[in-house]
Amino acid sequence: MSWHQDVLVSFDLETTGTDVERDRIVTAALIRLEGDGRAAAQQTWLLDPGVPVPDEAAAIHGMSTAYVQEHGAPPATAIEEITESLADALRAGIPLVVMNARYDLSLLDRECRRHGLRTLTERLGHTPAPVIDPLILDKHVDRFRKGKRALQALCGHYGVPLNAAHEAGADAAAAAGVARRIGEKYPAVAGPSPRALHSLQETAAAEQAADFQAYLRRSGNPRAIVEAAWPLIPYQRTHG
Repeated sequence: MSWHQDVLVSFDLETTGTDVERDRIVTAALIRLEGDGRAAAQQTWLLDPGVPVPDEAAAIHGMSTAYVQEHGAPPATAIEEITESLADALRAGIPLVVMNARYDLSLLDRECRRHGLRTLTERLGHTPAPVIDPLILDKHVDRFRKGKRALQALCGHYGVPLNAAHEAGADAAAAAGVARRIGEKYPAVAGPSPRALHSLQETAAAEQAADFQAYLRRSGNPRAIVEAAWPLIPYQRTHG
């Protein structure tokens, strides 16, 4: 049985912004999906991140500073639960689907460090794996397709419903749906084991980053640097 026909766990974050080194988690969702796509279990979290939620972020995910301060859990408590739940799934060998994993997993890593918690890597004893990233896979199997590749665009392209974009649970379920459709459509990525697919994506992510960096440098930004590491951006102590 191929990975896309088996159990998957899908993860998504909504945050205060796009900087993995400085921004904070606002909501998170972890969903276990059976081989037929049915949700067998779901965990969700709402956090008070301890900093104001910028208006532009609240406009996307709907969580204002006042709302999270009233209803959100203490960040350290929720981040501990989130990280241990992810570790449990990966220890069990269940592939973890994360759209743009480089962002979500790196931001979670920094949140753990910020609150003095063991990171996901420390809990597992290795970089989180196996991870399945629909963004990396889609670029790998359909490199020259024009148009956007955000989750909503991928859902439209692969015919996956997304009824509540930027709600963590809906986004997690949709990301898993896109991953399955890619597996169904492209035998080259359906055949490898989850571990082999993880390695394939590490290589693909580095190649995609190099291509984008070269494009930026040709387009007037000669010093552009595009992160090649996947699924986790290495931590630099200079970030604090």
